[in-house]
Amino acid sequence: MADKVRVAAIGECMIELRQLSESALELAFGGDTFNTSAYLARIADGRLAVDYVTAVGDDPYSEAMRAAFAREGVGTSGVAVLPGRLPGLYAIRVDERGERSFFYWRRESAARAMLDGEVGARVAASLASHGWIYFSGITLSILAPDARERLFAALAAARAAGARVAFDTNYRPRGWPDSDEARATMTRALGHCDLALPTFPDEQALFADASPRATAARMVAAGAREVAVKNGAEPVLVADAGGMREVPCPPVPRVVDTTAAGDAFNAGYIAARIRGLGPEAAARAGSRLAGAVIGHRGAVIPAEAMPSPAELWR
Repeated sequence: MADKVRVAAIGECMIELRQLSESALELAFGGDTFNTSAYLARIADGRLAVDYVTAVGDDPYSEAMRAAFAREGVGTSGVAVLPGRLPGLYAIRVDERGERSFFYWRRESAARAMLDGEVGARVAASLASHGWIYFSGITLSILAPDARERLFAALAAARAAGARVAFDTNYRPRGWPDSDEARATMTRALGHCDLALPTFPDEQALFADASPRATAARMVAAGAREVAVKNGAEPVLVADAGGMREVPCPPVPRVVDTTAAGDAFNAGYIAARIRGLGPEAAARAGSRLAGAVIGHRGAVIPAEAMPSPAELWR
């Protein structure tokens, strides 16, 4: 088998508190790009080596977080340890329809400083050794403006060396000072990516797009070479040089918790494209993985609940 493709996912993993009852919480770890990296590692099938790029503290929770990365088969060479800092924290409450609400404590999280100073320079330089790089709008929202510039420069250098870049806009209003800054930053990021993986309601909220087709057209115009627009249970809209095509999502037997549905879709889509499958087959793989994830609680479901490779790639 040829050498494994190295994939770097950049962002923030947080302590996750799941609301089990009014008086009980369960501790886990999650965050959009980490969720995707964990699912990528699980479906790597010997073809991928996945690294997570972030910063954590030197506290017991950060140590447990790094151990969780390793258990998932996610590499930690890109994890900077910042003494005295702590990870961010969030709590999830899920309603009777499986829809979730998030509550965050993350203003001073270590991940916000992952691209600062000499440590940040080393982290940015590490991206050059990867064949694929994945980041999100949440990644951008936690970085200071100069750190974003460092990231954009590293992405440009990696692409010039042959890497492909995937980007999920994943717009969360509370992470941005205002919508103007979010729009400008997201648009710049599209010019640094090969594959955009947006969710239509997010794009509608931020850019007032009238339809998934409008989202795809705007992103292609901004520089993305391939776009897959997620839209809940509605068909995925794929757009590239060959035009726009809708790919229906398979039916889902039950919806328990929609946390990380988009993150799982992204993992299935990226892994399929690395395997050499076309965009439509990649969209089907992403939808199958997302469908399995929303049938269970939490951002990263038990490994035994995962679809088999044969189910994903059929």
